[in-house]
Amino acid sequence: MKYIVIGLGNFGKALSIRLTALGHEVIGIDNSIVKVEKLKEHITHTICMDSTDKDAMTSLPLKDCDGVIVAIGEDEAASLLTTALLKQLNVRRIIGRIVSDLQQTVLEAMNIDEYIRPETESAERFAMRLDNINILDSFKVSERYSIVETKVPERYVGMTLEQANLTNQFKVIVLTTMKITEILVNGLTKKTTEASGIAKSTTVLHGEDILVLFGELKDIDRLIKMH
Repeated sequence: MKYIVIGLGNFGKALSIRLTALGHEVIGIDNSIVKVEKLKEHITHTICMDSTDKDAMTSLPLKDCDGVIVAIGEDEAASLLTTALLKQLNVRRIIGRIVSDLQQTVLEAMNIDEYIRPETESAERFAMRLDNINILDSFKVSERYSIVETKVPERYVGMTLEQANLTNQFKVIVLTTMKITEILVNGLTKKTTEASGIAKSTTVLHGEDILVLFGELKDIDRLIKMH
């Protein structure tokens, strides 16, 4: 897949390098030539430009990319202006970096519902989410084991966990399932999740559920990609 990362500070740099290592094409953008030069040997492409300049932005392959991540952290005004410009240019997937509650409110008003707070999610975890669209979140427990949130594979919808037999097939453990609900907050609709408790053999898997899995990432990835 192809991603554009705007803002090559610590988070944007780490994210760009990790996505490149995962095999994706990455275009890294920053208005600092120093940051661009330091990164040019480590990711697919680097460009020094002002992301708030509409003429400059229209020269990018925005329609061909799978997502644009606005990773600007130091300058909230530039981050919001860049995001607004991307919306104006009809970019289909915009992911914003949040550094304050006010900025999150503004992004939500722009109908940007994908965003990341680097203080709560590392570049590695976020890169994993971008690498596999079915991974909603992940947490590395140790060098070998991770906890991953993913959608219920269609093949198992309607089955109990005993019938799905995921532990024996894939060497993963289902810790719980979660349901997505919508709530109204200050006039805006937000999605929230609620765990259903410790998973049992009789737990039924529904199409809109989220599975919380524990195991080695390679086994979890095999389960997700096989189905």
